[in-house]
Amino acid sequence: MRTISSVSLFIVLFSILLCRTAYSQSTPTGQEIKYNPITTAVPFLTITPDSRHGAMGDVGAATSADASAQYWNASKLAFAKDSFSVSLSYTPWLRQLVNDINLAYLSSYYKLDNYQTIGASLRYFSMGEIMLTDQNGTSLANVSPNEFAFDVSYARKLTDNFSGAVTLRYIHSDLSGGIGPESYKPGWAFASDVGFFYNKNFGDVGSNRAIAAGINISNIGSKISYDDGQNKEFLPANLRLGTTYTYEIDPYNMFSVSLDFNKLLVPTPQISTSSSGSGVIISDNSSNQPVISSIFSSFSDAPGGAKEELQEINISTGIEYWYNHQFAVRGGYFYENQYKGNRKFASVGLGVKMNICAIDFSYLIPTQQNNPLANTIRFSLIFDLKSFGRKKAAPAESASPAAAPAKGTTAPAKGTSAPSKPTTP
Repeated sequence: MRTISSVSLFIVLFSILLCRTAYSQSTPTGQEIKYNPITTAVPFLTITPDSRHGAMGDVGAATSADASAQYWNASKLAFAKDSFSVSLSYTPWLRQLVNDINLAYLSSYYKLDNYQTIGASLRYFSMGEIMLTDQNGTSLANVSPNEFAFDVSYARKLTDNFSGAVTLRYIHSDLSGGIGPESYKPGWAFASDVGFFYNKNFGDVGSNRAIAAGINISNIGSKISYDDGQNKEFLPANLRLGTTYTYEIDPYNMFSVSLDFNKLLVPTPQISTSSSGSGVIISDNSSNQPVISSIFSSFSDAPGGAKEELQEINISTGIEYWYNHQFAVRGGYFYENQYKGNRKFASVGLGVKMNICAIDFSYLIPTQQNNPLANTIRFSLIFDLKSFGRKKAAPAESASPAAAPAKGTTAPAKGTSAPSKPTTP
């Protein structure tokens, strides 16, 4: 249990814990502004929820489809191999400081047919139990702040190699457990994702090589407010671009290499001169900007110009090796510019698949600074059913009553062939 002196202080602490590392944002006049990270509301939406992609450096735009694809790029679900899959993931958060903050992720999909797939997921972020006190140290209440997001998605093949998907999302954020100023209330918002995926085998006939590419724009939606709309904050709208190359060496050995680029589609904090002229102050004065226009302007609104815009792009790369489609070894690296948050880490993981059940583990190794997931083991449990809800195949023709000659007829003479069966339209 943690004691906080007031709701306002708790909200500030929450932002510090979850948002990217913030550096000093004031410099002498004329000095170049370097540290200018972008922060948003409900940052739990940007936490990698599953162990497989967490072990690969947070890539996922164009990796093979699984139950967690709805977070990375729901359009991949159209190419899922199994008819039904469900996954449960658990991610400890700040485990080196506390033991009751975590992210739980439940996701699944179901293939309606060879062209259409539907999916659903629930993300629940628990901030543990916190004791709120007033300025005099008097206990107010014990609260358990939490946030969650519920998604549904629809994916469809548009061609044999290309698919698209739409995801709808409801977001609920309660940071004080209902305790605090009367004007403070839980925030809620609606958002959507749009994604596309391309997958193509290449080379000779029967080639075991493939290239995939994906794009996903996530969290496009309303702003969120905790005070009846007096102040509104942006959701972490994000653009993800990625590609994956897969090579099956033989029936027992297969590996893939993936690369992703990410950029937040929200306004960059702007620079203004102090009234005394003694310095510059970083301040985000774009909260009144409409969401759609802010998405387009986010590509050109950085105070440092094109150089700073490029600094806002995060890079992820990962590799995955499968032996006999049963045992997987994974690794990856994530890079964020030092002036935009400075998250840099390597990750490793293992996966084991046993018939319809699989389990994945991942472990994060920070290379630059402390990370909320430093030296933490995450895990996911997956169940895949290849023919869930599908009709059984028709019995063999030899066992079918229609295969027997009709009563009163004779079987074809020895050495002659039976008439061919007509093709079903």
